[in-house]
Amino acid sequence: MTPFAELIERLVFTPSRNAKLRLLTDYFARVPDPDRGWALAALTGGLEFPAVKAGVVRGLAVERVDPALFGWSYDYVGDLAETVSLIWPKRHGANRVPSLGEVVDTMREASRSTAPALVAGLLDTFDTNERFAFLKLITGGMRIGVSARLAKVALAQYGDADVAEIEELWHGLEPPYEDLFTWLDGRAPKPSIDDKAVFRPLMLSHPLEDGDKASIDPASYRAEWKWDGIRVQVAALGDQRRLYSRTGDDISGAFPDIVEAMDFDAVLDGELLVYQDGAVQSFNRLQQRLNRKTVTARMLEEHPAWVRLYDILFDGSEDLRDLSFDDRRQRLEQWIGRIAPGRMDLSPMIDFPDWQTLDDMRSSTANSAIEGVMLKRGDSTYVAGRPKGPWYKWKRGPLTLDTVLMYAQRGHGKRSSFYSDFTFGAWRPGEDGEPELVPVGKAYFGFTDEELAQLDKWVRGHTVERFGPVRSVAPDLVLEVAFDSVGRSTRHKSGVAMRFPRISRIRWDKPAAEADHLSTLEALIVD
Repeated sequence: MTPFAELIERLVFTPSRNAKLRLLTDYFARVPDPDRGWALAALTGGLEFPAVKAGVVRGLAVERVDPALFGWSYDYVGDLAETVSLIWPKRHGANRVPSLGEVVDTMREASRSTAPALVAGLLDTFDTNERFAFLKLITGGMRIGVSARLAKVALAQYGDADVAEIEELWHGLEPPYEDLFTWLDGRAPKPSIDDKAVFRPLMLSHPLEDGDKASIDPASYRAEWKWDGIRVQVAALGDQRRLYSRTGDDISGAFPDIVEAMDFDAVLDGELLVYQDGAVQSFNRLQQRLNRKTVTARMLEEHPAWVRLYDILFDGSEDLRDLSFDDRRQRLEQWIGRIAPGRMDLSPMIDFPDWQTLDDMRSSTANSAIEGVMLKRGDSTYVAGRPKGPWYKWKRGPLTLDTVLMYAQRGHGKRSSFYSDFTFGAWRPGEDGEPELVPVGKAYFGFTDEELAQLDKWVRGHTVERFGPVRSVAPDLVLEVAFDSVGRSTRHKSGVAMRFPRISRIRWDKPAAEADHLSTLEALIVD
């Protein structure tokens, strides 16, 4: 446990990306299995301890110290793990410090009834830094400036491998990743995932800007509608049936109606929608089905799920990703004609002779379930990540932006007990070349009371700093913001100011790294 605690402490106080990578690669090199694998799982969000909730830790703390003192300390520090690690009064007679693997085994076997005593005993065993790392581990809230992507880049550097190979394998592996490390160490061949219905990294698009239209030939691109749902991957192999979100989360349990229809062997790319009465319904209807572990029969009947298919990655065991988009589209059409899958259909293509015609079609469509068009180069292979050029998204409503929540402030009147005023930012290149967030606006409406409660809970659980009534939060939540116009401003660090911004959607499904850049907002300024 001690090496893991030292790693966490150094990562917290190391701002440089390259320095963080060196810390991680050194840890992977000197720490044996399974500890390095469990550390990797913790850093990438792959560990859960159902028997231990934050309330258990708070309850133990107020048993050891005065509740008022703990409350004041927690309010000042703002982080539960840091507060408890600093304020915890140890009792004598603690045993030796266990390894990280031993801690994980102990907590995975814990029940709700035994967990409090086990946690208290380990807190007594550890020093301050070990307590901090332990509490971060068991509560699942690392937030130490290390993303899952950064951890995978470190793995690639450690094993002299391509990070794309690791991304491809990732969802077919399980903690503590011993087969992954034996491959990276050169002691075994690369693990095989051919027999698993695992998530394959998605191909993503760039926003289409005026300069792009002037430099690319419309005849080289194919257009299809951009449906207002959530991007999903349908993966079926043998008796394995999985529905994945765009980040690789398994959401099969919330959509049994889709899983039941997956009577085939294929990996497909599409948009999850609610389809009823012969038409795609609004995103609000789909939102009723999201973020649920189980779904009722009534919900299945009133909000039937559907997948509108964009692409095919695997037909059976045949990998089609190296084919061109045109060839994959032909294979997808043939596949649908042959399989006729339930609860799925083909996203139609749009014929257009030039950009103006497509723009007119994009702007004039009355279908509220369409948020724009997608442009895909006919010769483009399916490449994981976001390569510049092959795919573009051209939203119908140009005055929207995917932003990242940065700060939250308590409201007034009936909202005085909620964090309801939100400051959000967009990405721009920092001085060190790495992306940084810069505030671009503030909004306090556009969400329902239920969404307000969800946002308030999220803010309280992801606070990293406090400034009086304002909380700074981890840059993890994407908010789609609508606004009337944007102009230049000397009063804002970003140099721009939105007019009439409002939150149009909470993008629980979208990683913060995929939010928009400041340049996208600047391109909307009309001087």
